[in-house]
Amino acid sequence: MKKSMQIGGAFVGMVVGAGFASGQEILQFFTSFGLKGFIGAIIATIAFALLGMTLAQLGSDLQTTSHKDVMYYIGGRYIGFVLDLLITFILFGVAVVMFAGAGSTFQQMFGMDPRIGSVIMVIATIFTLFLNVKNIINVIALLTPYLMVIIFVILIYSLFTMDLSISQANELAQIQSSAASNWIVSALLYVSYNIATGAAMLIVLGGTVKKRKVAGIGGIFGGVMLGILIILINLTIFVKLDVVAEVDMPTLELANNIHPVVGVLMAFALLGMMYNTAVGMFFAFTVRFVSPESKKFKPTVIFVGLLGFFASLVGFTTLVGKVYSTMGYLGFALIITIIIAWIRQPKRLA
Repeated sequence: MKKSMQIGGAFVGMVVGAGFASGQEILQFFTSFGLKGFIGAIIATIAFALLGMTLAQLGSDLQTTSHKDVMYYIGGRYIGFVLDLLITFILFGVAVVMFAGAGSTFQQMFGMDPRIGSVIMVIATIFTLFLNVKNIINVIALLTPYLMVIIFVILIYSLFTMDLSISQANELAQIQSSAASNWIVSALLYVSYNIATGAAMLIVLGGTVKKRKVAGIGGIFGGVMLGILIILINLTIFVKLDVVAEVDMPTLELANNIHPVVGVLMAFALLGMMYNTAVGMFFAFTVRFVSPESKKFKPTVIFVGLLGFFASLVGFTTLVGKVYSTMGYLGFALIITIIIAWIRQPKRLA
């Protein structure tokens, strides 16, 4: 059970990035559909649990330690190549969203030009890849439970101070920008792009255990935890839509309303998670083309960092709505391929 919980916890850590914790993703993919968004959140919970189980069990069956090998195994020579490119695109896209998110956080919390915040995050990410800072990244990963405590406090505060009726909140929700035209499609897109982002790593995590049952339980546990977090954040934003409807970082705005100190704590938690995610995605994207031991590595990191910065100027809210939904549609192909591979893979009894 301990190993299953570790796999589940790692699954949650991969998905809970800055966009998730800030509430902007939840607002566009769930809250914007009003009460139907809660049904969508339940559907997403079930999908996360089933796909989490599938990915972890596939990893246990294959006993693999390579992301790239997994893609070529489940897709073959040609489809595997396409999946490899898909994941590479997603890695860059997520890193860009983190850069933009840093800009929005600095602007909303400290009144700074968002480009300055983005530059700070890009520079921090580039210098991190020049150094051996794995221990720093591991420490920052511990921010997830700390962040969840803050979100729970914000939820309690929101429920006790809500000024909207359920019908008013429902009406206000449906005039917000949505990531898709349909609430069911939106929920599935949310699952799809998150799975596409973390699929390879979750398969490798499953490969750390020999018993597929243990791996499968870990995937289910992680999926259910993600679903609970989606529902909680969705409820928090829904009851306070009159306060957060026009802001980039809904949960940050609510934290600041409780007390400026809570807002600052939330801001640092978000920045820490953005940094953590940006470093991981940025590194994985860069090493897809250049080895860390190569003399070309550092110049490539700087070049890609500059590309990421200019791409981030589009804006955090726009990127969440456009980039993530696009990644979601592309991710459907990956999910279908993974499910087929799981069905065809000979199952061990252990």
